[in-house]
Amino acid sequence: MANNNKWARILVYAVLIYAVIYYLLPLYVMITTSVKTTEEIRTGNLLSLPMHITLDAWRKAWGTACTGVQCTGLSLYFWNSVRMVFPAVIISTTMGAINGYILSKWKFYGSEIVFAMLMYGLYIPFQVLLLPMAQTEGYLGIAGTTPGLIFVHVVCGIASTTLFFRNYYVGIPDELINAARLDGAGFWRIFFRVVLPMSLPIVMVTFIWQFTQIWNDFLFGLVFSSGDSQPITVGLNNMANTSTSVKEYNVDMAGAIIAALPTIFVYVVAGKYFVRGLAAGAVKG
Repeated sequence: MANNNKWARILVYAVLIYAVIYYLLPLYVMITTSVKTTEEIRTGNLLSLPMHITLDAWRKAWGTACTGVQCTGLSLYFWNSVRMVFPAVIISTTMGAINGYILSKWKFYGSEIVFAMLMYGLYIPFQVLLLPMAQTEGYLGIAGTTPGLIFVHVVCGIASTTLFFRNYYVGIPDELINAARLDGAGFWRIFFRVVLPMSLPIVMVTFIWQFTQIWNDFLFGLVFSSGDSQPITVGLNNMANTSTSVKEYNVDMAGAIIAALPTIFVYVVAGKYFVRGLAAGAVKG
């Protein structure tokens, strides 16, 4: 029996190691290619280590690579995404927290219908929203701007953030809310003094979820931004599709890693809180 358990563990570890290698192989190729010279990429093997490490491709991707008619690299697009993603994440998370609090602890007549309608929004393809959202932004005078892009992501993120917070707050005992009411606490005092201090796990889940979704979005960035307001995903696409006499794969790989670094950083730093938040009830309902 012990011998069987030993071989079973070996098999499990072998499968896990294979999965890790298979999953990380594209990242390995991207990193090694980004620090090779163009000549080495042409003559070398895709999986070979760089003979001479150089960061020229990174510098070019950040500051001088052509992204269409301009050759200013990805730096402008990167900071556009930074200016867009943090307000969008904060606003959508805040609204989701308030909505979830109301729909779980301050129910009103028809609240279940409101919640069902919000959940219906999760299943609407984003492509269906493009025309009405463009018309709305035109009426508001924010079309093709960073505030307009923030508006789109907030509207499209409210359904998911509300679902996360509502399902989490359902697990908070009603006795806590009722006791606070008996002590004379009102809507906002209960929210800030009782509910919000217990919300760190779900706040981290929602923050990571929204940050990833918004930072990596390409569709809305392409449709609802223009010129100097385009995000990093659009800039990366422009750089990869810009025709040059020599295809610089090292620059493209460096640009792809630059675009992915913020989400990688968020998951590395806060990934454990994401798992804890899910386990604490973020997907229960």
